[in-house]
Amino acid sequence: PALASERREHLVRLAAELFAEKGFQATTVRHIASAAGILSGSLYHHFDSKESIVDEILSGFFQEIMSAYRRVIDEGKGPRETIAGLVRIAFGTLEPHRAAITVMQNDWNYLRHMSRFAYLTESEDEVEQMWVSTIKAGQDEGLFRPDIDAKLTYRMIRDTIWVAVRWYRPGGRLDTAGLAEHYLKVMFDGINTH
Repeated sequence: PALASERREHLVRLAAELFAEKGFQATTVRHIASAAGILSGSLYHHFDSKESIVDEILSGFFQEIMSAYRRVIDEGKGPRETIAGLVRIAFGTLEPHRAAITVMQNDWNYLRHMSRFAYLTESEDEVEQMWVSTIKAGQDEGLFRPDIDAKLTYRMIRDTIWVAVRWYRPGGRLDTAGLAEHYLKVMFDGINTH
């Protein structure tokens, strides 16, 4: 069982990289099997479909990030500290979940229409509610500008963080924690001198 589990994890990692590189729709079972050095039919010993593989990749990512986001919200800190915590978590996922984030960016519109991926939209709605309510709380407390749209602001933050997966490279000048701190500095303090 341990060997089968190890093999399964290896196949998931290989598939994740292929999905990120080629896109989910363009990646075939044959591509995955070839990368693993096995026959296509052997892949079905571990998974019933390509959708099952991407489901495992995405559900693992969402379980982890949702749990981390909920912990930050449950801490009950002020809006600025909460937003900073959410930003740090999001940037912290860039390295370990690079493939899942890339799949989400490239294949979201395709996957979200399949009933087995209903949790993607449900999770996205919950995440949006967390961020938007925190931004609005910051506005109510006079910490954040009252003239910004909370939902639009959330979407801009989300998209600028997730798009970093396309250019961020581990081992560069900044790790993901440093990247998050730089982002927070620009987000909260702007680029103008004060």
